[in-house]
Amino acid sequence: MCCRLEFGMKASGMRMVTRSWSREPGAGPRGIGEEAAPLGRGEAAAGTQWHFFAEGRKSHRPMRRQRKAQSLSVAYEASDDEKGEGTELLKVPSWEPQDWQQQLANIRTMRSGKDAPVDQLGVEHCYDPSAPPKNKVKYIKQTSAILQQRYGGDIPASVAELVALPGVGPKMAHLAMAVAWGTVSGIAVDTHVHRIANRLKWTKKVTKSPEETRRALEEWLPRNLWSEINGLLVGFGQQTCLPVRPRCQACLNQAMCPAAHRL
Repeated sequence: MCCRLEFGMKASGMRMVTRSWSREPGAGPRGIGEEAAPLGRGEAAAGTQWHFFAEGRKSHRPMRRQRKAQSLSVAYEASDDEKGEGTELLKVPSWEPQDWQQQLANIRTMRSGKDAPVDQLGVEHCYDPSAPPKNKVKYIKQTSAILQQRYGGDIPASVAELVALPGVGPKMAHLAMAVAWGTVSGIAVDTHVHRIANRLKWTKKVTKSPEETRRALEEWLPRNLWSEINGLLVGFGQQTCLPVRPRCQACLNQAMCPAAHRL
């Protein structure tokens, strides 16, 4: 007795078919066209067992589930070697105030005239003899001497060195970095920016100092707006959003200002 196994491939897997036949002892392989002898009862049963065994292995094979592809949003900060003029730092804020873009657009409209005191006054008025004596004049004289001695008449190129000068705080340091060196190092926050940011709820929680407000704003405000926001809000605070008795009736943000109903 001789046995031959044939394997056929299907789309769903492999199927093993068993065929058995009898030949006389000493007989060679069956030629082409020669029919196989009928199977005996035992041989047929053995072939059937092989058939069901192969089918059983195929049917009980566990199906693999395809995993659904997931997309991830990745934000990173460029290293010092990667930073350049064309490099934009990716930032994904975890929180941002409601309606802030429309509020900012309205403030730009109200400030389009550029006629606030901040738009007209500058350092040239520091020498005005009619101006009341203040520490600013003393600080300017001291700082001028330091700049002449240590920096050759120039100014420092870092925030840390600027705030070390007499009377120079974070607000003036960030303004100097933007105006003198063309570097946006941070948001310049004074009392006007501090007040308006809290009234519009541009901070996640109430802040108690301009420096705290600066850190809160820098967490969500796009970096390309940092240099604009100081002059914009200072003039808005001088003309419309006054410290006392703000002119809410003339403000375009009255309907969306959280503080308008209680001022």
